[in-house]
Amino acid sequence: MAIVDTLLSLTLSPPLLLLLVLGIALVESLALIGLLVPGVVLMTAAATLAGHQGLDLPWLIGAAFIGAIIGDSVSYYLGYRHREAVLSRWPLSLHPEWVGRGARFFERYGVYSVFIGRFVGPVRPVIPLVAGMMQMPARTFAWANITSAALWAPAYVLPGYLVGHTWQQRLNLPTNVEMAVILIAATVVVLAVVFSWGRAQVDRQGRVYFALARIVRRIPIMRRPWLAMSRSGEVPLGSLLLLITALTGASAWTLYVMHHVTPLTVDLEAQRLFDWLDSPWLAHASLLLAMIGDKAGIVALVSPWACWLLMVKRFDALLHGALALGGIALINTAGKALFARARPTTPDHLTGSYAYPSAHTSTWVVMIGLAAAVMAARLPRQRRAWVYWMAIAVTLPMALSRLALGVHWLSDLVGGALMGLVVCALIQLNWQRRYRAPLPAIPWVTLTGASLLLVSARMLLFGPV
Repeated sequence: MAIVDTLLSLTLSPPLLLLLVLGIALVESLALIGLLVPGVVLMTAAATLAGHQGLDLPWLIGAAFIGAIIGDSVSYYLGYRHREAVLSRWPLSLHPEWVGRGARFFERYGVYSVFIGRFVGPVRPVIPLVAGMMQMPARTFAWANITSAALWAPAYVLPGYLVGHTWQQRLNLPTNVEMAVILIAATVVVLAVVFSWGRAQVDRQGRVYFALARIVRRIPIMRRPWLAMSRSGEVPLGSLLLLITALTGASAWTLYVMHHVTPLTVDLEAQRLFDWLDSPWLAHASLLLAMIGDKAGIVALVSPWACWLLMVKRFDALLHGALALGGIALINTAGKALFARARPTTPDHLTGSYAYPSAHTSTWVVMIGLAAAVMAARLPRQRRAWVYWMAIAVTLPMALSRLALGVHWLSDLVGGALMGLVVCALIQLNWQRRYRAPLPAIPWVTLTGASLLLVSARMLLFGPV
């Protein structure tokens, strides 16, 4: 059985789904990490899978109910027994305002705060901890915990379950497209988690960074490389991990795709899905995106920014941008020539061009990814995740438009995205090798407007290239 098929069968296993729902409910209720986990997204995704598979609803609600009770109970116990230790540990040591917000909520609603707080997002994972710190009687807490969980579980599970239970019948989707839908949805969820919770852990104030720094101090042979990499102020741990993960993933995925002479099962499923979605407006929008993401479109988009960098004499940033775009162009050209994978369909303007990897996807990942890194570096640490989420939201339509046009397989997009992330990581590592003066104030509105004006002219005057 193919690897993807094996993963799909594991994902749809009823016992695994129940454990997954229980685990999501438990983790989301934990005071130490509940605010860092996108619990609503994860719960909806898991419930949708369960509904599509037809898992018995009482079992699903029961799993969420038990997980919520356990999570709140653990938080209450930590606050009741280990108040000072919890406050001095990550993440509460970095975010004392979370506890302050929960304490004010507790003071306002008293014994009812545990019940009400279950349904209030910003304080949900903190209220049980605060209740323990305030020495709320265990019996009173248990009553509020159980009754609120009994209402919370169906409220969180039912929407996703109903979507999963009815989407095939109501939407009249083509058969055997589940794997493609799950892969696309899972990719978005994983990226959102990695660039919100995960990215924060490898910053200088993150838990992973602290842990590795402690380990390095105990191993003399590792101290010098660590100090050498920290010349810019901190070790670029995020870029290093991104490079390792993306390079490993791109290599493994490419070997897996090239091992199959015919398209993967997930490729055929995605093609059926987008054939079903085909409509005049989708085709027109995809063609516009194709013109924005081709060579002429990229030149139109980046020209104002390159001119601005020349004006402010930041030749180092201009050089890194040129290396990024030139590097991904070289990888795309070499990859297409080496693998020579045929496209699903080949329009006239793509005659002689091959499918793997998707150049539109990889180039867009590089351009948007590096722009997001520049924006995030100028923002407070707590707000950087929003920039990366926005980058994901901007990149996804460009990638999926290639499926809508029928010129790529889904696996081409995955390979292109991974190769784009490799280039992003390499450019970031080279930029972070030493301290560099921050860029001057960027005229975002003016430069963005100029880019949009040029790319609009490009779409009006020239066809796809």
